[in-house]
Amino acid sequence: MSKERARRRAEREAERARAIQANEERQARLARWRALRSSIGRLTPRPVRVRRPGGLLARRHRTQNVLVALGFLIVQAIAWMLWGSFFASFAVLVLSVLLVPVVVTLAFDRRI
Repeated sequence: MSKERARRRAEREAERARAIQANEERQARLARWRALRSSIGRLTPRPVRVRRPGGLLARRHRTQNVLVALGFLIVQAIAWMLWGSFFASFAVLVLSVLLVPVVVTLAFDRRI
């Protein structure tokens, strides 16, 4: 009877040793994976944010940008319709490009 108990205890201890060894191997593999992942993460750039930023300030800036672009296009269309000359339209284009930052800063109180 004692031989049978000794044999079962030896089997239990062997099974426990195998479980401990398997757990240690799993933990080592997980640690290697985490180290590899963190080193790769430092080498690769962070993913680019795809969606637009939300919030009141972002929405206001988008609206202002649309208004500025629309105003720029309207000025160009009016200059083309009024004068029709390439040189006059080009002069209005250059003048508009130079004055848009000034108008934006004065109208919307922000620095470009």
